[in-house]
Formats: sequence, structure tokens, C-alpha cells
Amino acid sequence: MATVEERLAKLERELQAMKRDMQSGNSRLGWLERVKGTFKGDPDFDEIVQLGKELRDQESTEEHP
Repeated sequence: MATVEERLAKLERELQAMKRDMQSGNSRLGWLERVKGTFKGDPDFDEIVQLGKELRDQESTEEHP
């Protein structure tokens, strides 16, 4: 098992890598911006969204009868 110092050093390296990615425009967090709107008007995607909503509604009802 890694020591606290080793774990902290790893986190610091990962944070620096994330900062570099964000500054260079290669952010791994920007994937949503790249795909946003690509499924607009797609009936299959609309069905997926509707089925997901129905599933969440059903699970919510089951948890809170």
C-alpha cells in the first residue's frame, strides 16, 4: 500500500497533467462539449432518453412508495 506522501505526490502529478490539458485545449473533461448536439433530432437517441427517464421514474417510485 502506498504511503500518504506517495499518494499525495501522485495526486499532484495528476492535477498538473489536468491543468496542462485544460490550458492546451486537450481537456479530457471537454468531451461533452465535443459531442454536445450531435444527436439532435435523432429519433433513436430521443427514444433512449425517454426510456432512461421512464426507468428513473420507475426506480424513484419503487424507492418511495
